[in-house]
Amino acid sequence: MVVVAQLLAQYGSRFSTQRLGCGRAAVRALVASFAAILLTTADAAAPQLDGQEAPDFVLRTLDQTNLRLSEFRGQVVLINFWASWCGACRQAMPAFNEIHDKYRRAGLVMLSVSLDDEVQRATQMAKSLNIQYPVLLDERKEVSRLYQVETMPLTVLIDREGKVRFVQVGYNAGDEKKFAAPLRSLLNE
Repeated sequence: MVVVAQLLAQYGSRFSTQRLGCGRAAVRALVASFAAILLTTADAAAPQLDGQEAPDFVLRTLDQTNLRLSEFRGQVVLINFWASWCGACRQAMPAFNEIHDKYRRAGLVMLSVSLDDEVQRATQMAKSLNIQYPVLLDERKEVSRLYQVETMPLTVLIDREGKVRFVQVGYNAGDEKKFAAPLRSLLNE
C-alpha cells in the first residue's frame, strides 16, 4: 500500500488539473491525504520476521559475483531492500552510506537488494548515489518474497547468530535513528 503512496507522491504533480476539474492545490491536498492514509497502515504491512532465523539466499551482485547471506554468519548484517523507482528508497540511500561508513570498521556488513526488473536501472542508481557496499539483484523477486517485502525500502538487521532482530518498513528522514541503538547493541555483543 505504501508503494502506492510513494508513487502518488512522486507522480501526483503530473496529474492534469484540467482533466480532474480542480486546481493544483486541491490535487496536492488529495494526493497528500491519500498518501497519509496509506502511510499510517505501513506498520500493519510489517513482515513478521523479528526473532526468526533470517532466510538464507544467494544473489548475484552488480559485478556478477554470487553472495550467500549465510557466508556472513558471525557478523552483524543490515539488508536494505529497494528499487530505483522508489522515492523513499532514493531518499534513504545517503543515510545508509553514512551508516556503512560509520560502522563497517566495527564489523557491520551491509547488503543492498535491488528489486528492479532492469539491471541497468539498479546500476545507474547505485552509481549515482555512490553505494559503497554490495548491491544484489533480486530480479525474480524470490528473496523479496522470503523477506515479505511489500513496502520499500525495507531494512532488516540480522544478529551474529543469523536471527532477525529489527525490521524497519519505509523511510522518512531520521528513521535511521530508530535502528541505530539496536545496531550498536548488536555490534557490541
